[in-house]
Amino acid sequence: MKKFVKYLIAALLIILIYVAYLEYPRLNIITGFASKNMTSVLFLGHRSQESVEQGENGFSPINLARCEVDPVKSKVTASIYGLNKRTAVYFEGLGAILVNKDFDENEPRLVPNRSRIPLELPYPYGHLPQKDTVFGEVDYRKLKLAVSDAFDVPGEQLQKTRSVLVLYKDQIIAEKYADGFDSASLMHGWSMAKSITGTIYGRLERLGKIDINETTGLPEWEDDARKDITYSNLLQMNSGLDWEEDYFKISDVTKMLYLESNMGRSQIDKPLVGTPDQSWNYSSGTTNLLAGPLLRMQFSNYQDYLDFWYIELLDKIGMHSALVETDIAGNYVGSSYAWATTRDWAKLGLLYMHKGHWNGEQVLDSTWIDYTSKPTNTSEGKYGAQFYLNAEGYFPNVPRDLIYCSGFQGQFVFIIPSKGLTIVRMGLKGEQVFDIDRFLKEIIASIN
Repeated sequence: MKKFVKYLIAALLIILIYVAYLEYPRLNIITGFASKNMTSVLFLGHRSQESVEQGENGFSPINLARCEVDPVKSKVTASIYGLNKRTAVYFEGLGAILVNKDFDENEPRLVPNRSRIPLELPYPYGHLPQKDTVFGEVDYRKLKLAVSDAFDVPGEQLQKTRSVLVLYKDQIIAEKYADGFDSASLMHGWSMAKSITGTIYGRLERLGKIDINETTGLPEWEDDARKDITYSNLLQMNSGLDWEEDYFKISDVTKMLYLESNMGRSQIDKPLVGTPDQSWNYSSGTTNLLAGPLLRMQFSNYQDYLDFWYIELLDKIGMHSALVETDIAGNYVGSSYAWATTRDWAKLGLLYMHKGHWNGEQVLDSTWIDYTSKPTNTSEGKYGAQFYLNAEGYFPNVPRDLIYCSGFQGQFVFIIPSKGLTIVRMGLKGEQVFDIDRFLKEIIASIN
């Protein structure tokens, strides 16, 4: 009997070790997500630990992790029952960085130079209040109801909308925030960062620094078929490169965001499994390749790379609250880690509404907006260049000229040129719960 018990214990230990071996990467991703999220929201978003635990980190399996906050060193360590510890550290100007054991917190780091002096103009071009404007064609009662319907009633946590902003002809005609949020609250846009990355390339093209129809010139690709991939193929996510984008298991995207030090390399190392321009596949790895290694090739030094995003785009269009976070290697995580207030997210939409024109300056060529709005081959009319589209009526009750930024858990900037509408919705629930078609339909219906 004793021998049987020994064998049983040995067998259970072997099973436990085997399960731990299989689950270790998954637990690392869970604690990585928890610590990175907590650090960003605490030190960038200036919200409480409790609000993060109930909000951003309040879903399974992320809620298994427990976070220890060091407010003096601006860092957070997450673990599961004391195991699989992962730490993220906040750096002013760079955001929260999920670190590894080789990371030196005391190493000096360059930060972007910024110009945050607001213009003495009304919003959206400056910081002053807008003039009171009443549009006769707007049914404000109907509009207020449409916006209110996007929020949960007291006692419910279904749609989890945090903010809605509606601009018509550049004027704010509706604005609402959930408890605990206001117009100064920084909102994590997740994959709306991709639209910033795409716009950076539009700015490069406007300045004559790049031709997106040229091949990338990556040395890692020069000896195989990947050498024929163009910047445009990458911007349209139609490169033919292998990639798995699944946030609910160990996949290429979760390994990149929570295990890799240099996120831009994740897509570089992938083989070609399709034909460029004929194999659309949504890939955060593709965007981080564009935002990191490929973009850094355009500059003679790292400081110029850091500065370009702000001097030539974000601060130029008054997105002074915006911040794009970096990875350990110093690359902007252009796929996923951008923050801004709701009003500043709207400015990105207005830039596209006005065909690249901003306050007297042509920031982007108008042809860039046409390119962005053109459906990518094999995307079924749903995708352009780092923007989503409604070209084939995915939202049946919304005009087909809709283009929009979209992020995890329901972050949206909608641009509807035919209606003069730019609409922002931020929250914690996406399409599975939040009815986008109805939301937009009701707002549009309030304007005669």
